[in-house]
Amino acid sequence: MTELLSIGILPVVLTLFAYQMGLLCQKKFRLSIFNPILIGMIIVILTLKATGLGTDAYQEGVKLMSWLMTPATVCLAIPMYEQIQALRQNLKGILAGVLAGAAACLTMLLVFSLMLGFDRNLTISLLPKGITAAIGVSLTELFGGTPSITTLGISVTGICGNMFGTLFCKWFGITDEIARGVAFGTGSHVIGTAKASELSVLSGAVSSLSLVVAGLMTALVFPVLVSFL
Repeated sequence: MTELLSIGILPVVLTLFAYQMGLLCQKKFRLSIFNPILIGMIIVILTLKATGLGTDAYQEGVKLMSWLMTPATVCLAIPMYEQIQALRQNLKGILAGVLAGAAACLTMLLVFSLMLGFDRNLTISLLPKGITAAIGVSLTELFGGTPSITTLGISVTGICGNMFGTLFCKWFGITDEIARGVAFGTGSHVIGTAKASELSVLSGAVSSLSLVVAGLMTALVFPVLVSFL
């Protein structure tokens, strides 16, 4: 077992197996709560607890997979390129929606953190929860936060957006493909973009652009917000 952990075989196999089980559950039950990422996380956590395997060894084993998140995020440029004409025609509206959404997310997090008396480390760790992990974790590490808390916040945000995003769009009467794309990309980053892509190609492309803009905006504003903590 130790040898398998040292060369990273077991963590990778466990991760892939857990995600495949999540996909099977989603296909069988067809309910939003059976999200593959959520199911995968639960399986990995229960396995680590049951076997006594350390989280440090697991994280070391999947380090390469984690590194691949960055180039995988870059691949979102493909649907953007395919829908470039529609993006150009609606660029002002998309940017306005993303900027408003990202600003609202950061402001609410900062206000609630101050109201609830969170310490500086926790606040820094939670602020990037609305953007993709490739950017959010880097910001947290750069300013002295806790990456594991940031990762958890980003994962929960994305999964909730993926699971309940379409329901909220229905409640608020959001039927426009572009508006849905902005909502998913700004509110639940890559995981939400996966759901937006299921709704339509245009929504997926808009969502891809939105998560990039939201990430860049957060990266620019983040140092300013941290200076007030």
